[in-house]
Amino acid sequence: MSINQEQRDKIASGQGFIAALDQSGGSTPKALKLYGVDESAYSGDAEMFAQVHQMRERIVSSPAFTGARVLGAILFERTLDDSFVGQEAAHYLWNTKQVVPFLKIDKGLEDEANGVQLLKPIPGLDALLAKAKAKGVFGTKERSVIKANNAAGIAAVLNQQFELGQQVLAAGLVPIIEPEVDINSADKAEIEATMKAGLLARLDKVDAATPVILKLTLPSVDGFFKELVDHPSVLKVVALSGGYSREDANAKLAKNPGIIASFSRALTEGLSAQQSDAQFNETLDATIESIYRASIA
Repeated sequence: MSINQEQRDKIASGQGFIAALDQSGGSTPKALKLYGVDESAYSGDAEMFAQVHQMRERIVSSPAFTGARVLGAILFERTLDDSFVGQEAAHYLWNTKQVVPFLKIDKGLEDEANGVQLLKPIPGLDALLAKAKAKGVFGTKERSVIKANNAAGIAAVLNQQFELGQQVLAAGLVPIIEPEVDINSADKAEIEATMKAGLLARLDKVDAATPVILKLTLPSVDGFFKELVDHPSVLKVVALSGGYSREDANAKLAKNPGIIASFSRALTEGLSAQQSDAQFNETLDATIESIYRASIA
């Protein structure tokens, strides 16, 4: 069996969740602050990214972090050229931890228009995809945001996501299509109904031999995404924590069978640079176990 097929099977049928370790330049200061590293501890982007890389390396090298409960991990682009415990990051995840590596490829969001935020252009994408493939990455992640039940805006998000998804598939990688619905939207349930119809229509045009992954906000109605979970062109549906606390996100996730977690902030909640390794590993182990249990519920 090829590595790609082994990884595909793990994501499709494995027990566990996907860790999102892809904090970008915009979200890194907040992530570091929650981790106990104040902005006064670093100066400039290079030092900031070095600090957050130390946090990521501490997480992935922990004995609690293995493919037994963590199916995959999403990396930030800079991490692709960096190393974990002396190995290239993507190789370490798969070869040492049996965790499938993904790469965040988006460059952030455009300003809001028609109730949504589209992806910014991604210059040099073909070269990045080829590099990711060469480094052992399995798939990509690209995030848009939907804030209002605006049919034109939602269609624009989905069209952009699926066009980009086809480019990723053509490069031999599996896209995580992520049209996040803002959890604070007044019409969240209505947005989800419009979005689901649009997703199903577009998924019907995706070859089931090259399925995609969907990353969605946990729905307002339990089980609402079952048709997406069951769709032959969907490898997996994963859920973002979206601003919910880990406890709330886990509780909502457990009510949506077939969907697994892909949490970022909810994964690092409670971890601190000031913890001893024993404290850190114990906290991370409990966190991973709680997210794992919610994902297999």
